[in-house]
Amino acid sequence: MRDDDQLGAAVRKLVGQVSRWTPPRWAASSGGSATSRAALMHDLVQWLADRCAAAEGRPALPVPRLDNDLALPDQLRVVAADVRRFAPPPVHAEAADRINALRGAFA
Repeated sequence: MRDDDQLGAAVRKLVGQVSRWTPPRWAASSGGSATSRAALMHDLVQWLADRCAAAEGRPALPVPRLDNDLALPDQLRVVAADVRRFAPPPVHAEAADRINALRGAFA
């Protein structure tokens, strides 16, 4: 499977896993961590945005932390699409690995 296909598949699987979560489920911690699932997802989105900025040769900017955690899957989709468009294939593979690792932590 091509790296960008792996990234797309990883995003679809994670979004499918979390898309129906309620705010309390997002607020819960995951995998023995004291960090909320929402914070972990936002950290992933920020990591992806930083890789995309580097690939585009521009400064990294903070991804807004929206009041509604239900928007996190959409933020992931948007930023991952930018990574697929602008970042080189090795970044796609690393991004897919990180997304899959988060999926495992959310299981």
